[in-house]
Amino acid sequence: MIINRIVIITGKVQGVFFRGSTREMAERSGVKGEVKNMPDGSVQLIAEGDEEAVGALIAWCHYGPPRAEVKEVMIKEGIIKGYKDFSVIRF
Repeated sequence: MIINRIVIITGKVQGVFFRGSTREMAERSGVKGEVKNMPDGSVQLIAEGDEEAVGALIAWCHYGPPRAEVKEVMIKEGIIKGYKDFSVIRF
């Protein structure tokens, strides 16, 4: 079953290769969507794909890459958008 989750990760998550690492993890597991830094210092992930793969990516987000210090991971259900790949959004 394909699901879409919007995930907000807070803590020391910008400037620690969180977005790039998230893309690598998503591409390995076949998850589509996007990840971007938010103005408040958090990272937003939109993950779409198989329920198990999305769940595994979200579980990884609780730790992130080695230099990250994740404080909180908030998850809400999103609307299936039919992403074709996984993108890092840069402003």
